[in-house]
Amino acid sequence: MKHFARAAFLALVCLSSLISSPSPSSAADYPNRPVKWLIGFAAGGPVDIVARIMSQWLSDKFGQQFVVENRTGSGGNIAAAAAINSPADGYTLLFVAPNNAISTSLYKKLPFDFLRDTTPVASIMQLTNMLVVSNDVPVKTVQEFIDYCKANPGKISYASSGNGTSVHMSAELFKAMTKCDMLHVPYRGSAVAFPDIISNKVQLIFDNLPSALEQAKGGTVRALGVTSPKRWPSVPDIPAIAETVPGFESVGFYGISAPKGTPPEIVDILNKAVGEALKDPKLVARLAEVGGIPKPMTPADFGKLVADETEKWRKVVEFAGVSVD
Repeated sequence: MKHFARAAFLALVCLSSLISSPSPSSAADYPNRPVKWLIGFAAGGPVDIVARIMSQWLSDKFGQQFVVENRTGSGGNIAAAAAINSPADGYTLLFVAPNNAISTSLYKKLPFDFLRDTTPVASIMQLTNMLVVSNDVPVKTVQEFIDYCKANPGKISYASSGNGTSVHMSAELFKAMTKCDMLHVPYRGSAVAFPDIISNKVQLIFDNLPSALEQAKGGTVRALGVTSPKRWPSVPDIPAIAETVPGFESVGFYGISAPKGTPPEIVDILNKAVGEALKDPKLVARLAEVGGIPKPMTPADFGKLVADETEKWRKVVEFAGVSVD
């Protein structure tokens, strides 16, 4: 009986040791395998560009690959749903952008609540959008464009990178504030929209600065204005649309979220890593090349930003009178 009791005690000690020992996915050795980073838009677009810059830095730091996966469609909601439904272990992350704040009020039948079902991890940067038009559109200023729209009601189409993106809602806000009559043509990312803009099948886009600026510099489209309330530091020669349309503003934010329940220790590791990255002169220079302004934040502050942006865009959605079923 004593031998049995001793054996039972030893077994219990071993079991307790196993339970209390760090698991392979614990924060102590995170990450010990590749991390998936889900992006809601097509490869080559502005969101994708920034994600790949940051993912390479994180891969180099941790010695594990941060693998960008493009899950396009539904204004980024396919990627969001996939991330939310993944294990909350830090090995599936979501690239967060204004579409996640906008979709909450724009889409009427989302299978998730973004604020409730995600854990804020880190803010990366802020970015403006830019209004660019086909070279075949005979305008050179925002005011000339407004006049041209009003002289051609129902004949102007604008592209977007999908329903619920800041690219979409910047145009809807512009429509509401200027009374311009324009038709929305959504694409699975701005990169696939530009061939139609260049050929004038679609006349314009309020695209994120990186890809819009690249096309404008290449002479394939014409830049008219930025959506920030004042001129953007990296493109000071391009006027703010607000100079012509007072009160117009649409500044995007980029960051990282994870499924709800992701361990705080892992969130802290990732947040500190992103903060370190945003102090790296080489990475900051690369973000500047695409027009981004670094914006490090604590997880709590980033969560508040997403919540505040969700409320701001709810008012815009109601003001513009748009919705997606």
